[in-house]
Amino acid sequence: MNNNVPATTAVKNGFKKANSVRRQSFLMEIFRRWPFYVMALPGLLYFIIFSYLPMFGAVIAFKDYNPIKGVWGSKWIGFKNFEFFFKSDAVWRVTFNTIFYNLVIMVTVTVISVVFAILLQETGSRLRTSLYKSVMLLPFFLSWVVGEYIVYALLSPDQGVMNGIRRSLGLEEIQWYGEPLYWRFIMPLAFILKSVGYTSVVYVAALLGISSDYYEAAEIDGANKWQKAKFITIPLLMPVVIILLLLSLGKIFNGGLGDWGAFYNLPRESGILFSTTDVIDTYVFRSLRTVNDIGMSSAVGLYQAVVGFVLVLITNSLVKKYDSDSSLF
Repeated sequence: MNNNVPATTAVKNGFKKANSVRRQSFLMEIFRRWPFYVMALPGLLYFIIFSYLPMFGAVIAFKDYNPIKGVWGSKWIGFKNFEFFFKSDAVWRVTFNTIFYNLVIMVTVTVISVVFAILLQETGSRLRTSLYKSVMLLPFFLSWVVGEYIVYALLSPDQGVMNGIRRSLGLEEIQWYGEPLYWRFIMPLAFILKSVGYTSVVYVAALLGISSDYYEAAEIDGANKWQKAKFITIPLLMPVVIILLLLSLGKIFNGGLGDWGAFYNLPRESGILFSTTDVIDTYVFRSLRTVNDIGMSSAVGLYQAVVGFVLVLITNSLVKKYDSDSSLF
């Protein structure tokens, strides 16, 4: 037993020295590259303040929250806040709508954005490319409140453009705000028009990183534009596409991939349309506004976050098995 004591002490001292060396090398690395760390500091502080610190508020989901008593003084009630949501009649409706719209938006926006990015690359003129980018980016900077009035101007039962066209053609008018089925197509279309421009610009930036040597070699072999896009552009762009899709999966349980304002504003709170436009976020917002139950809202928010996190982990593991270089971690 006594012979093992010096060996154990030596191992401990070795670990201490190794940790000290690593700590010194880490500090030297920060000192050497301090301008880069200073530039990264605002983004790091943003995520700490607005993403990580609010995580402590998740405890409200398990309490009967009382503003007077505060978070820690409120009574623990376990999973009762979750029961309120999962036992309600709307749980399956809003869950299906949330998943349906997010999957449709994610797939359609990705496909159309990649196509537009490839087309922008083939314009052959910087001036035209810049003009197209500016025009495509404009809807992205418009709020959904502005979008609400644009959609209403198009779909208004009396003065809307769409019904005006139908009247001029001798067709019957459509009560757009009274027919839920039409909104299965209107909502994804609105997201496509708003998001495609921004996402296309992201993919254009990724395309600029592809070496021109590939295209020159393909031209020598007699490849046309379609073949170059199929065998060079799309395969080399896939890692970026996969990463963006993985990041989007984390928001799949949020309305409109985290932008639920469309589902709140565009249908104009029409109760008839709730069967096809009500998502988890709008349901929670209305519940919080009418019932004023902060604990229930926190429970649903925690449910969304946990499911989104699990989906990212599962999808990332599947991608890692297929192509480890395209996974997030």
